Parts: sequence; structure tokens; C-alpha cells
Amino acid sequence: MLEKTTFNAPDGKPYQIVSLQNEKGMRIKLMDWGATWLSCQVPVKDELREVLLGCKIEDYPVQQAYLGASVGRYANRIANAQFELNGQMVHLTANQGKHQLHGGEGFAQRRWEMQKCGENFVCFSLYSADGDQGFPGNVNVTVTYTVTEDNAVKIEYEGGSDQDTALNLTNHAYFNLENAEQGSDIREHSLRLNADFYLSVDEEGIPNSPLKHVVGTSFDFRVAKAIKQDFLQDDQLATKGYDHSFIVNKAWQKPCVLLTSPNGDLSLEVRTSQAALQVYTGNYLAGTPKRNGEKYADFAGVALETQCLPDTPNHPEWQNYGGIQKANERYYQWTEFQFRG
Repeated sequence: MLEKTTFNAPDGKPYQIVSLQNEKGMRIKLMDWGATWLSCQVPVKDELREVLLGCKIEDYPVQQAYLGASVGRYANRIANAQFELNGQMVHLTANQGKHQLHGGEGFAQRRWEMQKCGENFVCFSLYSADGDQGFPGNVNVTVTYTVTEDNAVKIEYEGGSDQDTALNLTNHAYFNLENAEQGSDIREHSLRLNADFYLSVDEEGIPNSPLKHVVGTSFDFRVAKAIKQDFLQDDQLATKGYDHSFIVNKAWQKPCVLLTSPNGDLSLEVRTSQAALQVYTGNYLAGTPKRNGEKYADFAGVALETQCLPDTPNHPEWQNYGGIQKANERYYQWTEFQFRG
């Protein structure tokens, strides 16, 4: 189902909103502004439960949390808003102090074109010109959202560039399997990660060491545990909680994430083709608007952003995990979020 708002987006045109559902009654909503995932309602004990944080449509351009947005050209941070590529220094538009976050005034702040739409899928496309936010190359990308019959949402990003460039796309949904409308404390959820290594960062979110093994640290989620169990220990102190990237063990047929609600009545499994996963526990969500006009508190949701490592353009040793897109080669990554009630 497609609807248009009676009010306009920043570009002076109405927002377009698409509703998709499967035979089991699971429903999601998406929007062409930012190719944003607005809502995800999952059947739990014969009732629909909202599991995504969200706000009023008119608040999406002003909220600062990237709620459900498609972010790019480069998800996460690039240090000092610059990097060297093919012997040339690339200077980007800084938008978080001296650094660039999520592509600057990037894909999350643009209107995507609705290419195709069916009962259970929608495809949005976007063109990004050479020099956009400082990045080289003309880039065309698409994102396809599909609701499957086993209560999963599959997100596929595809694209290419006519020049070598940095490209790293993800969706920035925040999950709360207990109460996404009010935003109960996500630290009560249980989390398991199929990951042996994580990346330490400084207080500005910039990597400050090589990859570290999770053994003996608060970043060891190889056995499920409550997020709160080892909260605000060691490397988390710089970022007020978890806001770190993990290398996903490459067995994509197995979930890289298992997130479970506090009472165990709903779980989320994540599978992906991506090499890494950013786990962000909503440490700075306070003040973000809710759908009812109230404000979320810190730790109201957890973002599970499948991507490559942050600041990869400045770290050739991490580029085997992705991040640098060669000219005229196909970019394709997928992530599947499966809910089990």
C-alpha cells in the first residue's frame, strides 16, 4: 500500500510511505526520504508488537539519530574527513567535529526514487554525483526491502561507481524487542554475537588500535548474556557504552546476532554478507523524538549496523573487509533480520 503525506519534506514534495506485509500478519513501513525503515510490527502471542524506534514523519529530517535510515556513502566515521586514494588526498565534508559521520549530508538526508513496489517488497534508487560530500565518482545505488513469509526483513544494497571511491552502506534501525514505542532500557535484553574480534575507538569514535580479541573483555558475547552484564567496562568508557565494530565470523548461514527480549518471548536473528557489525546501544539517544511526540531516553534501542569497519579508507590493512569500491565493479551486500516469537 502506498500513501503520500499531506505535508511536505524539505524538498517541497510529500513523503511517500509504503506498507508491506506477509501472510502471517507481520507489517513494515518504509519511506522514500532516506530510504527509511519506519516501522516493524511482529506477531507475538496473537498481537502485533512494534520493534523499531521511530518518530513522527515530519520529525525525521530534524532528528539526529538516523532512525531507520539508509546511510552512505560511507557508514560510520572517516577520521579527519579525509583519506588517500590512488595517491591522491580526498577531502570530505566534515559533519561531526573534524570528522565525517555517515557520509556527511548524505544518503539519509535525500529523497530516494521508488523504482518498484509489490505486496512484499519495495526498491528505492539514488544517484550521487562525483564530488558529493567530497567523494569521487558518480555513484548509483539501490536498496530493496523484502518481507519474507518466515517473518524476516531482507535488505539488499546494490550499486556501482565510475571511479574508485569509498562506499559502505547500511541501515540504521534501532531495535527494542520489548517496547519500542516507549523505549524500555535495551540493556535488559540478551545479546549473542558470532564474533571473535572487535575494534577499540577513542571518545570521538575513531579507531585507536588494531583489532582486539574479545577473550577476557566486556566485548565477549560469544555466549549470550544480558547487555547490562559488563556494561561500561574497559574500552566502553570512552563511548558511554557499546558503540563498537565487531568482525563477523564468516558463516553467513548462521546468525551473527541473536538479540532476545528480557522475558524471552521474542528474538531477532541477523544474517549478513557484510564483514563487520557496529553495535550501538543508543548511548546518546536522549531527546530523540518518539512517534507520540515525547522523547526517547538513552539506551532505548540498539542499532545493529552491518557494514565494513569504520575509517577503513585510512587503513589499508582492513580493506580486505570492504570499504573501497573499484570503478565499474558491482557493489552488493545483504542483511536479513528474522524475528521469532
